[in-house]
Amino acid sequence: MAGYGSLGAFKKNKWLPAIVSLAAIAVVYLFNFKMVADHMFRQPSKLSFQSKDKNILNDSSMVIAVVNNGEVKAYPIRYIIYHHQVQDIIGGKPMIITYCSVCRTGRVFEPIVKGQPEKFRLVGMDHFNAMFEDETTKSWWRQVNGEAIAGSLKGEVLPEVESVQLSIKKLFELYPNAQVMQVDEVSKLSYDSLGRYEHGKSKNSLTRTDSLSWNDKSWVIGLQVETSSKAYDWNKLKEMRIINDKVGTKPIVLVLSNDNQSFVAFERSSDAEIFVVRNDTLIVNDKRYSFSGRDATASHQLKKINAYQEFWHSWRTFHPQTEQYK
Repeated sequence: MAGYGSLGAFKKNKWLPAIVSLAAIAVVYLFNFKMVADHMFRQPSKLSFQSKDKNILNDSSMVIAVVNNGEVKAYPIRYIIYHHQVQDIIGGKPMIITYCSVCRTGRVFEPIVKGQPEKFRLVGMDHFNAMFEDETTKSWWRQVNGEAIAGSLKGEVLPEVESVQLSIKKLFELYPNAQVMQVDEVSKLSYDSLGRYEHGKSKNSLTRTDSLSWNDKSWVIGLQVETSSKAYDWNKLKEMRIINDKVGTKPIVLVLSNDNQSFVAFERSSDAEIFVVRNDTLIVNDKRYSFSGRDATASHQLKKINAYQEFWHSWRTFHPQTEQYK
């Protein structure tokens, strides 16, 4: 229709309509081919991993780590904030490791929809959270909680996988045989090679960090236990190191490592069970547990709770009924 309507314009003046048409074609090309999300933030051309001896990242680099069936893999935040998602197999199970830098949300899911494996591509963001589209039905899924919010699968939720955010140093202390994702050479120039973002030094208005508490870009640790959620101010956690609390009716303990970066959360058996922490060892009633929640005899494991470091604006948006720990 546009072409037919332009015929009259070309009869009167050939050069001006030609220039306008070329500009319109360029805009259509850019927004439909070059500037689409999955072309701007590409998947790794090749996934490669290295052990502790060959790892090149410094001790303070942050990773999202997953443990499954005895296999431990870690994904540096400075890499996955560009890719937004990395699809991999850990311990024989397909997984999708995701990160949204605008929300500061790291999540790991099984890419399984109605019992079938699925592929996803980045399509943009909604409420400042990354959105993925599945290949089969073209439904759109939120990165922050794995929920489909548009399309024929609206209301479906991807199964979430247990993960933990650690420094490289803490990762190898807890899991000496861990494998760390390495640089994808094709994407190398797009990486935050100095790790500014993960350490809260980004200058971008969407990804910067507010050092004060409870502002939009302030860091919180968010916990979700069944239908209850609670947010813990990062500054308060650094001050206290360990917090014995309740989320809903569930007693929990939240712990920050002495590296001021790594954190974990576990369920407590009762309100009377009060943990303390010494040199990253959790102590309760003369029992000692490592930072991973395993006791000295390896006979008991504390039940983990997924804990998320997130911008406060993101946590309260997707958990509107959240409590605040103060």
